[in-house]
Amino acid sequence: MTRFAEVHQALRERQEIALIDLREEDPFAQCHPLFAAQLSLARLEVDAWTRIPRLDTPVVVMDNGEGLAAVGAERLKALGYTQVSLLEGGLQGWIHDGGEVFKDVNVPSKSFGELVEHERHTPALSAPEVKALIDQKANMVVLDARRFDEYQTMSIPSGISVPGAELVLRAAALAPDPSTHIVVNCAGRTRSIIGTQSLVNAGLPNRITALRNGTIGWTLAGQELVRGAQEKFKPVTETERQQAASRALAVADRAGVKRVSLDQLAIQKRESTRTTYCLDVRTPEEFLAAHLPGFRSAPGGQLVQETDFSAPVRGARIVLFDDDGVRANMSASWLAQMNWDVAVLDGVSLSELTETGHAPLRLPVPAPPQHAISPAELAGMVAMMAILDQGSKNLLKTLVLDLGTSANYVKGHVPGAAWILRSRIAQDMRALLDIAKPYEQVVLTCETGLVSPYAAHEVAQISGLPVALLTGGNVAWRQAGLQVEQGETRLASPRIDRYRRPYEGTDAPREAMQAYLDWEFGLVEQLGRDASHGFRVI
Repeated sequence: MTRFAEVHQALRERQEIALIDLREEDPFAQCHPLFAAQLSLARLEVDAWTRIPRLDTPVVVMDNGEGLAAVGAERLKALGYTQVSLLEGGLQGWIHDGGEVFKDVNVPSKSFGELVEHERHTPALSAPEVKALIDQKANMVVLDARRFDEYQTMSIPSGISVPGAELVLRAAALAPDPSTHIVVNCAGRTRSIIGTQSLVNAGLPNRITALRNGTIGWTLAGQELVRGAQEKFKPVTETERQQAASRALAVADRAGVKRVSLDQLAIQKRESTRTTYCLDVRTPEEFLAAHLPGFRSAPGGQLVQETDFSAPVRGARIVLFDDDGVRANMSASWLAQMNWDVAVLDGVSLSELTETGHAPLRLPVPAPPQHAISPAELAGMVAMMAILDQGSKNLLKTLVLDLGTSANYVKGHVPGAAWILRSRIAQDMRALLDIAKPYEQVVLTCETGLVSPYAAHEVAQISGLPVALLTGGNVAWRQAGLQVEQGETRLASPRIDRYRRPYEGTDAPREAMQAYLDWEFGLVEQLGRDASHGFRVI
């Protein structure tokens, strides 16, 4: 067991530690410690080696009394982790011992964003003020700092997609006239604050302001958002890149960002007592086209927004790469202020970007059984079950369990499949088995076939039935041209795997939007009570 005081001390002293909350995202978002990283028990085998790459990292696992921590600790030990312990008393023990707790997700970054605005008084305009400027056709540009898919869902009229780390690199090309007013927005507050302050820190000559409260503020003001916008940033000239690189380097130097060469990085990665995250902060498209071996894609704006996801080992070292001298330096400047040991990789030639596609995953070998079934074979069984439902008596009865995300299940799943959370198989699967028609086998699937193999042994033990895996998962099923069923047709578990963010989509209740803003306004005070973060603002 590890007590709250030990975890808190490690955080304050910048020692490496991974405080892992094994609950699903929704219960995690309701209440957790500031630097707890959510890593669902359901995906432990798939994600652990990537997110916690050093096997002797001190790992403290927690839950809120659901019994997940003990199971997760044993699974982590089976994966080779040597310093695994349980948080004494779990979440309630943390609270009892005086630990501060937070709501929502990506809280380290959001609380830091609020601290930046508090310390630097980041300039902002209200939604009605920005709308008035747009209506007046003022000399201005609206730059949306979110991911492109978020921007497409809903955006400010005339807005252009420029995800966070791209802002300093692209803004001069989009606003070449120094008298052009630049407005930066996101869905809520954090990315617009960080994006606006990035441009201010970089010394652009333009007037720069955030859209206060983002698309939430726009909606609460009763103003219409655009759906399906397509405007993206444009390429930059070499002169624009060089000017942006000079600005970004100056900001990184002010923040205390380190520099590292490939040779130095190779030595660091061999160190047995330090974790080094190697992250490529360019766009996902650039990463897929060519990247350095050993690096993972973490577009800079999202990295600063989601540090707890990309680097759950607090106190670890982070090395960032780009090919322009802007995005890595700007991203690193923020990580340094968030008390990370961060460096930018220098002196890399494009010829050294020798890998393409997605970074390979390191995955453990699942326990047996590992019987595979093709989409065509399962389709035949599904057709037979349809006949059975019409009155036939002696056909094979197959229970299909979908272990993917509930969102993907609702979008489309194997007809007749039930959705179940792997972390709740023990309590939720028995209800599926206790029905009038007995089953003769179970087929497991998920979106890509990655998660389901790790549940096969447990399902076989609980059901006492033969277990097969759908080869390639639901992706292979769709690629075979087979019909899918949509909707919440057969939910065996509650949909707690995804926290519904008040700032995503277009149909969140107004009360939830306002409550979210009110919560953000209180984060600076919470940071003061937590005292483990070490944040500073340049």
